[in-house]
Amino acid sequence: MFSKKSDKDYRSPMEGVEFKALVHGEKTMLCEFRIKGGRKVPSHAHPHEQTGYLVYGKMIFVIGEERFDVAPGDSWCIPGNTPHSAEILEDSLIVEVFSPLREEYL
Repeated sequence: MFSKKSDKDYRSPMEGVEFKALVHGEKTMLCEFRIKGGRKVPSHAHPHEQTGYLVYGKMIFVIGEERFDVAPGDSWCIPGNTPHSAEILEDSLIVEVFSPLREEYL
């Protein structure tokens, strides 16, 4: 699968959050998230392993019981079924990989 950069097909699960699945294979999915500063992503968990990279922006990530101040160039890997939340301090662009696929993102 190959995908060209496009500003089309973004979805908004909550105000100030846009995302889209960029490409996927049989076992992994690459997604892009655009999140406005001042937003909070509430604590949640899912069975998917989640690996991410902050392209720009600033945020606070809580993974399990640990808090991380995240700056551009920082990355993370969250095991499946681990509670996590985020407070977005500045407009941010995040790229994340999920495994297995998040069918609801297709």
